Amino acid sequence: MRPRTKAHGSVAMQLHLQVMPSGHLLADGAESLEGAAVSAPLSLRLHERPEPLEPVWRALEAEDGLSLHQGYDWCRAWAESHGGRLFVIEGVSAGRTRLILPLEIVRLGPLRIARLLASDFSNINTGLYTPSLRALAASGELDAAFRQARGLFARHFDLLLLDKVPLAWRGAQSPFAAFAGVVNQNAAFQLPLLADFEQTLAQLNAKRRRKKFRTSERRLSAIGGYEHVMAASGKEAADILETFFRQKAARFDAMGLPDVFRSEETRNFFRALAAMPATADAYPLRLHALRLKGENEGRILAIAGLSRKGDHVICQFGSIDETIAADASPGELLFYLAIRQLNGEGVRLFDFGIGDQPYKRSWCTQETPQHDLFWAATGAGRAAAVLHRMKTGAKRFIKQNAKAYSFVQRLRSGRQKQAVTDTDAD
Repeated sequence: MRPRTKAHGSVAMQLHLQVMPSGHLLADGAESLEGAAVSAPLSLRLHERPEPLEPVWRALEAEDGLSLHQGYDWCRAWAESHGGRLFVIEGVSAGRTRLILPLEIVRLGPLRIARLLASDFSNINTGLYTPSLRALAASGELDAAFRQARGLFARHFDLLLLDKVPLAWRGAQSPFAAFAGVVNQNAAFQLPLLADFEQTLAQLNAKRRRKKFRTSERRLSAIGGYEHVMAASGKEAADILETFFRQKAARFDAMGLPDVFRSEETRNFFRALAAMPATADAYPLRLHALRLKGENEGRILAIAGLSRKGDHVICQFGSIDETIAADASPGELLFYLAIRQLNGEGVRLFDFGIGDQPYKRSWCTQETPQHDLFWAATGAGRAAAVLHRMKTGAKRFIKQNAKAYSFVQRLRSGRQKQAVTDTDAD
């Protein structure tokens, strides 16, 4: 996992840890060690290469309630596809790593902003930490550690921005809840999966859902039928992903919106995720698709890219082919099939991700507010935090105003099309 820049080594001395072959940390009485961390000081270290941290990183990411977006493989794929300078904040207490924050430095004029890796394409961010970090935060140790590291951090960034963080997630409070922040302009939407699919549907309008499902199947049967494809990796997954890029580009163009998947760096990121091996309850990206049979054999009607960590599945993206069988609601049908499948595989939360859309509200019973949290290392960082708060407030206003939102999207689309024209001219 190396950004495509000159290696700088580690800013801090690497922590020496005993690691079991499985990757789990050795501890002389795990419960007592966790208890000791409550009163032991927390120190923060900054690393410019993540490889020495891989064993402890993978141990931390196994915590069920933490986002897969800060997992080692996810971050490795982003770093290798995008390059740029990489930093990892490690928090250590009582001889054990309690915190990992994988960051990249982005420029906003002269300002240096440290953000979580791949944040533009993450749906929920938590950071990685042990349960004891909440106690360290409550006792003031987390705040004290950041203040003590201010001089070190100021040499590398002005502002730490942790965006899209839920302050409460799956029954637990974020240890970063005391950071200054602002409500993100978007919330995330989830559907709890219950003991069986019938109970899951009962949370919604089950009769209407089943009727719509039968109607979709009947309309697709009339043109030859379909199959539900689940491509874990390999050529099939790669081919479906390229189809997604084409479908999404056509959809953005039709709506006059910029294509956020247009850059090759971003596409290579998702290609890397799709190529990674999967286990029964963990995969960075699995492609689900509706593929037609009969006279339209092989044509892909709808695609959903899903990521899984334990009992939590996130829909990272979706697309449809609107030129055929649009009246069959292929996107809705694919979600129905995918959720039904996952309901029988131990998944307990299906996450439609961040962003308010009518189809998400029609499926979901939970709405999770997310926050952008700030920690300033310099005076310029404090000014940047104020600007970000104002910018986010403006975005929230625009998103709540349909006319203003449509106008802004047209401006963005015009700038992207001009950039494409200029590139072609070169």
